[in-house]
Amino acid sequence: MKTIKALLFIAFAMLGFNANAQQTTKKSKKAVVVNANDYALFGDKFELSKILTKEQMLKKYKTLKKGDSIQVKFQSTIKEVCKKKGCWMQMDLGNDNQSFVRFKDYGFFVPLNADNSEAVISGVAFVDVVSVDELRHYAKDGGKSQAEINKITKPEVTYAFTATGVYIKK
Repeated sequence: MKTIKALLFIAFAMLGFNANAQQTTKKSKKAVVVNANDYALFGDKFELSKILTKEQMLKKYKTLKKGDSIQVKFQSTIKEVCKKKGCWMQMDLGNDNQSFVRFKDYGFFVPLNADNSEAVISGVAFVDVVSVDELRHYAKDGGKSQAEINKITKPEVTYAFTATGVYIKK
């Protein structure tokens, strides 16, 4: 009888330990859950699973060097969209960081009024150095004033992204 009680005690202790371990894991890993019916698709369809948060994406970017790239999906807010065609957008990464997103092979565009919309993007993330001419072109497309455009005098290291698909919340 003592043996059975001892085994039961050990089994319950292990179950309790396992439950605590699972709670800790769930708290430390934020899962992004997305319902495709709430979103409009632009570009290629992709699975809405294994989606990183903007904070997780920023951590990934910080590990990359020029020439590195990773295939990834992440969710965040669109900060700005090209006001001419919708051919690029800026995604918020938090802490005053953004990811500059272009669309693979110029194959699709997003709505011009998608600023401040929630989006999930899939594609390739990398670090890029953008020339002064390119930065000025993007500023002009973004509707910046000539005075703001003239202030651009140095190339910029950016967190870049080539998207194959974008889901934007309706």
